[in-house]
Amino acid sequence: MRTKNIFNIKKLLLLILISTVGFTGCKDFLDVNDNPNNPDSADPSLLLPTVEAAVSQIVGNSFQVYGGIWGQYWTQNPTSSQYKSVDQFNLSNTSFDRPWLTLYRSALVNAELIITNKTGSTNQHYQGIAYILKAYAFQLATDAFGDIPLTEALNASAYGNPNYDSQEVVYDSIFNYIDKGVALLNVSNATSPGAQDMIFQGDVSKWKAFANTLKLRAYLRISKANQSKASAGIASLYNSGATFLTADASIKYTTTGGNENPLYNEMVGLSRTQNLVASATAVKAFVRNSDPRRFKFYDLVSGQDTIAHIPQGSYNSNTTKAVSPPSALVGARASDPTSATAPVKLISAAESYFLQAEAVARGWASGNAYNLFTQGINQSFTSVGLTAAAATTYIATAPDAAFPVGTEAQVKAIITQKYYAMCGFQGFEAWTEWRRTGYPDFFTPSVASILGQGRTALRFLYPNTEVTSNANFPGTVPIYQPVWWDK
Repeated sequence: MRTKNIFNIKKLLLLILISTVGFTGCKDFLDVNDNPNNPDSADPSLLLPTVEAAVSQIVGNSFQVYGGIWGQYWTQNPTSSQYKSVDQFNLSNTSFDRPWLTLYRSALVNAELIITNKTGSTNQHYQGIAYILKAYAFQLATDAFGDIPLTEALNASAYGNPNYDSQEVVYDSIFNYIDKGVALLNVSNATSPGAQDMIFQGDVSKWKAFANTLKLRAYLRISKANQSKASAGIASLYNSGATFLTADASIKYTTTGGNENPLYNEMVGLSRTQNLVASATAVKAFVRNSDPRRFKFYDLVSGQDTIAHIPQGSYNSNTTKAVSPPSALVGARASDPTSATAPVKLISAAESYFLQAEAVARGWASGNAYNLFTQGINQSFTSVGLTAAAATTYIATAPDAAFPVGTEAQVKAIITQKYYAMCGFQGFEAWTEWRRTGYPDFFTPSVASILGQGRTALRFLYPNTEVTSNANFPGTVPIYQPVWWDK
C-alpha cells in the first residue's frame, strides 16, 4: 500500500507540472477521481498531495518568477527574452490565466473536496490540513489579485459565475479557516496522513505551528488597513500559547521525472535557456553589507570572483555582458541539473522569526525583538549552508544588521533582513512585504518599464478566463493600483 501511495503522489506531481505547459491540463488534473464533484468518492489520501503539489507549483513557479523580478532579485537575461514583459510590466490578462486556474481548480477545489468528504469518521486531520492549505491558497490569491471569488468560488454547480468578495472579507475568512483547521487537528484518534502529507508527514504539532505562523503573517499583512484587528488578533494568538515554525515548511523535490523543482522543470521545457539573471538592486545591497549569502543565491560568471549584475530591466543596454544567474540552490540555474532538487518554501523558519520580531517591535506581542531578529538572520545563514560563526560576524558588522531604536526603524530593519533571507526562495512574499511596508527602501525603477509616472506593479491582473467567462466579473483593475491592505 505504501508503494502504491507514493506512486500516486508522483503521478499527481507530474500532472501538476504538465499543467504548466498549457491550461487544458488544469481540468484534467481534477479528473483523478471518477467523479470529483461528489465528495463521497473523493479519497483524502489522494487529494491531499494534489493540493500540496498545486500550492507548491504556484509558489515555486509563476509566483516565484513575478515576485523574483518585481522584488528585484532577478531581471531578464540580455541574451534571452522569456520574461521581458514582466520587467516591462507589459502584461495582458492572459498572462495570469495559469496561476489563477491552478490555484482554484487544482488547489482550492481539491482542498474543499477533502473538507466536505462524507466517508470515513476519522479524517479530521486530513480536513484540518485542508482548511489550513485553503487559508494559505486564498491568501496567495488575494495578495496577488485583490478582491477575489471566495464565498461562491468552490461550488460550480450552484455558482457558475461566482461573485467577488472584498479583500477584507477574504482575510476574515482566512482567519476562520485557520481556526477551523486547528480545531480539527486537535481531534484525537484521527487518521494520520503520514507520507501522503509531503510537507510535515502528518505531524500535527508542526501543522499547528504552520497555522499559527500563517495567522501571524496574515494579521501583520492587514496591519495598515485595520490596525486594531491586527493588534487584537496577534494578542489573542499569543495569549493562546501559540507555537511558531522553527524549521522550513517546504516541499522537497528530486531529479526524477515529474518530481523536479517546478521552476527548474519549466526551464527544462524552455530548452534550458537561462532567462533569469542577477539584478543590481539585490546584489549591490548584499555587497554593501559584505553578505556571504550572495554567493549562495547567485553563481559566479566564469573568470570572475564577484556576482555580475545589471540594473533592473536594463537588458537592452547590456547585450554583450555576461551576467550571473541564480544558483541551483534556489532551483533557477537552467544548466545545472541539481536545480531540480531545490525545495519550495511555503513559509521559511527565517520568515517565522522575522514575523515574530515585527509583532514584538510593534508592541503587539511579548518577547525580545532583537533576539528574534538575530534568530531570523542565523536561520537564513545556516539554511543555505553557512556557519553560525559567519552569521555572528555579519550581525556584528553589516550596516543593515544593526537593530535601531524606535518602532518604525526596527520594522525597517526586520523587513530588510527578511528580504535578504527570502532571496531566490520566496520572491512573491518578499515583493508582497515590500508592497505592505515600503521596505527595503532601495528598489529602483525598472529601466524597461512602460508604466511611466513612477508607477510599478502592485498586483496581478485578473485573468482572461474571468474577464471573458464570469458574468459577475467586476471589471479590470490596472497593475499599478494597490490592493486593500496596501496603504
